[in-house]
Amino acid sequence: MDLSTLLSPDCTRCAVDGSSKKKVLELIGQLAAPRLSGTTSFDVFESLLNRERLGSTGIGMGVAIPHGRLASANKPVAVLFTLSSPIDFDAIDNQPVDIIFALLVPEDQHEQHLQTLASVAQRLNDKNCTRALRDAHSDQELYDLFTG
Repeated sequence: MDLSTLLSPDCTRCAVDGSSKKKVLELIGQLAAPRLSGTTSFDVFESLLNRERLGSTGIGMGVAIPHGRLASANKPVAVLFTLSSPIDFDAIDNQPVDIIFALLVPEDQHEQHLQTLASVAQRLNDKNCTRALRDAHSDQELYDLFTG
């Protein structure tokens, strides 16, 4: 899967100050909404929050993959950032999270959504990958490491 079709440099941020899970989900909404015509940052936030209510998307090892489907979305969009300080994300291993990869897809793309999540989770379960992402010093470096 070519992740550069989902993730753009303008939706990639390095060393973000995210003080809470809610704040992180709001930031995802602010970054993703401009890339999703007809979708507001609040729409994105609500979609992600509703999914989190079903169970945390913190997959362990300091990584979370919040995701949601939107009726108003016309294409899949991803957001990636690292946090300057890890936050509680109710992850399955009870460890704080400092790498966030969010995925938003049109409501009718269920199968693609699952395939993309599996691909991203596999990539973020690689300790060499997460170490490199944590060591990134700029938004562009973070983007290049993840999509390269």
